[in-house]
Amino acid sequence: MSTGCARAGVAFAVAAYGWWGLAPFYFHALPAVSPPEILAHRVLWSALLLVALLAATGRLASLRALAADRRALAVLGLTTLLIAANWLLFIWSIAVGRLLEASFGYFIGPLINVLLGALVLGERFRGLQRLSLGLAALGVTILGIGYGHAPWVALTLAFSFAVYGLLRKRLHADAVAGLTVETLLLAPAALAYLLWLARGGRLAFGHAGAGTSWLLVAAGIVTALPLIWFVAAAKRLRFSTVGILQYLAPMGQFLVAVLAFGERFTRAHAISFPLIWVALALYSWDSLRPRPAR
Repeated sequence: MSTGCARAGVAFAVAAYGWWGLAPFYFHALPAVSPPEILAHRVLWSALLLVALLAATGRLASLRALAADRRALAVLGLTTLLIAANWLLFIWSIAVGRLLEASFGYFIGPLINVLLGALVLGERFRGLQRLSLGLAALGVTILGIGYGHAPWVALTLAFSFAVYGLLRKRLHADAVAGLTVETLLLAPAALAYLLWLARGGRLAFGHAGAGTSWLLVAAGIVTALPLIWFVAAAKRLRFSTVGILQYLAPMGQFLVAVLAFGERFTRAHAISFPLIWVALALYSWDSLRPRPAR
């Protein structure tokens, strides 16, 4: 792989993960809109933009191929529910001041992937992976003690996205075409919900100011653009490099929560987050170090 190609890949990856890390600013700018309505707009505008993107790049055939594959549609039906729940919970966490806990969930996501790999795929833990999972479990426990209850936002985000990733990985579908199908499957429910809000006079779109309406329209760009950058990065970089750079997103969310949104950083956070960071460092080192020849 050429140096120029690798540099472009890093730039695309940093752009994608940086965008996801700073995305809370976008959702935080919509205080007059309920999380379900934001989700509905995200689904509809993303579906329109993604279909247009596939048409413009001559890739509608990949969309038709997925639509004609019953097994693929069944899997995408499950991933649609998972990504919708993940998106809604993330938007809600920002609205209620729990972005810090949400970022914790995305930090532990790669370790949940290791756990699912063992439970679902029969993969064996390596020594440092066991230690990483133990430290992560300790971090989750300490955070739960600090909250007085299980950190369900973090755990739900982590597990929903990990299962989503596992199902999508086994499907071997084009990333953009797969997300397009998911948004199209959600679109009827999203449209019905917006019509129901409008009928009851509770629709923010068109009634909460022009700025708010344009921000909701931009939900398609907020969703699709980082995905396009991510796909471009994945084509140019080693999988391990992409894996290391993925931590930019939750780190960005962590910094936004503490420094910009002023969320309270407690003693439990001060103990649990470093535990997770050490666990991720060990996991990353174990993933990158060369294996002895058998």
